[in-house]
Amino acid sequence: MEKYRKRTFKNLKGFAEGLSFPVRNRARLKGIRSISPAFRERLMLAVTAVNGCRYCSYFHAGQALKSGISSAELNRMLSGDIADCPEDEAAAVLYAQHWAESDARPDSEAVIRLEQAYGAQKTQAIDSVLQLIRFANLLGNSLDYVIYRLSFGRWGG
Repeated sequence: MEKYRKRTFKNLKGFAEGLSFPVRNRARLKGIRSISPAFRERLMLAVTAVNGCRYCSYFHAGQALKSGISSAELNRMLSGDIADCPEDEAAAVLYAQHWAESDARPDSEAVIRLEQAYGAQKTQAIDSVLQLIRFANLLGNSLDYVIYRLSFGRWGG
């Protein structure tokens, strides 16, 4: 059986931390409303493209279209290309890709640049969106890993 390559939860502690994030950060999550639905979807698609969660890709593709993102931009975003991203959102979407690629441990310089570009409150809202979609991505990929193992590598990969 070939090695499963998608990022999953490494342990129950990571799962529990992700699951408890909304409860521990209720007040902080209210700031997400300061980000437009299309901007939120771009952030979520950027992270999902890196993590490869098929469930999140499917769901957020529909949400992106509902928010006004074109199908052409959507297809490019799902392949990691952000060329059509609005200029005022591009820095955050690039950061989201970096954040996901670094397994939620971004370079400190990148965090500073994000805060300089968007301010503390919006940066916190962006981070909240990234935390939520990462949890969903890892949950979906972990489910697929179970399916992959139970089917001896035939499904879920």
